[in-house]
Amino acid sequence: MAAKYDLTQRIAPQLDRHLVFPLLEFLQERGMYPDEELLKAKIELLNHTNMVDYAMDIHKSLYRTEDVPQEMMERRAEVVGRLKALEEGAAPLIAFLQNPNAVQELRADKQQNLQILKERYQIGPEQIEALYQYAKFQFECGNYSGAADYLYQYRALSTNSERSLSALWGKLAAEILMQNWGDALEELNRVKDIIDSKNFSSPLNQVQSRIWLMHWSLFIFFNHDNGRTQIIELFNQDKYLNAIQTNAPHLLRYLAIAFIVNKRKRPQFKDFIKVIQQEQYSNEDPITQFLACVYVNYDFDGAQKKMKECEEAILNDPFLGKRNEEGNYTTVPLRDEFLENARLFIFETYCRIHQRIDMSVLAEKLNLNYEEAERWIVNLIRTSNFEAKIDSENGTILMEPNHTNVYEQLIDHTKALSGRTYKLVSQILDQAQAQPAR
Repeated sequence: MAAKYDLTQRIAPQLDRHLVFPLLEFLQERGMYPDEELLKAKIELLNHTNMVDYAMDIHKSLYRTEDVPQEMMERRAEVVGRLKALEEGAAPLIAFLQNPNAVQELRADKQQNLQILKERYQIGPEQIEALYQYAKFQFECGNYSGAADYLYQYRALSTNSERSLSALWGKLAAEILMQNWGDALEELNRVKDIIDSKNFSSPLNQVQSRIWLMHWSLFIFFNHDNGRTQIIELFNQDKYLNAIQTNAPHLLRYLAIAFIVNKRKRPQFKDFIKVIQQEQYSNEDPITQFLACVYVNYDFDGAQKKMKECEEAILNDPFLGKRNEEGNYTTVPLRDEFLENARLFIFETYCRIHQRIDMSVLAEKLNLNYEEAERWIVNLIRTSNFEAKIDSENGTILMEPNHTNVYEQLIDHTKALSGRTYKLVSQILDQAQAQPAR
């Protein structure tokens, strides 16, 4: 049942191989697939990296032996030899970068820096390329910290835009794998700016790059403190939302979660519900279907059933959990937040179309018993601007009409118009002052 909602097979092809390992770790920890199956998947991934020691450990665990195949031993020797050779090739530039006095000579102009390196230190394009290859090899070996440092230094010197973008993707992956969420978000925004620039290679590559970026961003957005706001700002842009609907509809799960657990409803939510309406028959994700039940079909019984499926989906999604102090994933806080807000969504929508509500009926739709539902509603009325009264004797909730005064509406509109006029006049005055006198 747990594996029913697992999106790993859809998400993994859009990730760097190294980013797939945390997903497999989560699946293994949750026991969602046979252990043997996941260990074989890890070895298959490791065969395309330079993390030979890790592959050996997995092999020993899978086959319950201390012996490893001869080809693994040969592969290890090959990796060590190649690493030494790349280190020697990049050594002159690394020595330069480790000299603070020498680095101070560099300027903002990359062409000028290349000239300084060539004339004073006999360092040319070959050594800069060697630094890139060494950094890339370090990443493949699993030394993400060293790789991040060298890739950053490479980008500061490189004039090759394609190589620089590749280095930026590599540094983004390294920061994610080291769980440096602040640095990772900065790199994510740098990649986004390049992808969204008008001179990007081609429209097709641009769409694919956006798909990659959104998949990689899931690690950041559900771990960074401000991530739930950031994911709405990125995913809900037309060009990104179009890419999702066309090529990766499974990502709607994460945008839906962000909207549901956000502290306040955002103006984009209504537009997102239109997307949910368009996708409701082709997307089988319980979280998007929950929103369709509440806001499209007003199917509150269906929403109640979907809440249970949503809980299952959240508990078995590696992106919706954070690691606790012991290093294990914990999805309970997000699940609890989701359930609380999901009940609120049902309650608000149900009350909008009923004036008198039977408490026992509402309790059933909220997946609560009668006493829990009464306490929950009393607390909601006390802590929010929700205008309702509980008739405990008859076991009903009475909704108070909420008609906005026409004069208040007129005042609000006048204030808004006045604000826009003031802003427009200020802009005209600023432009007039900026123009040279004739």
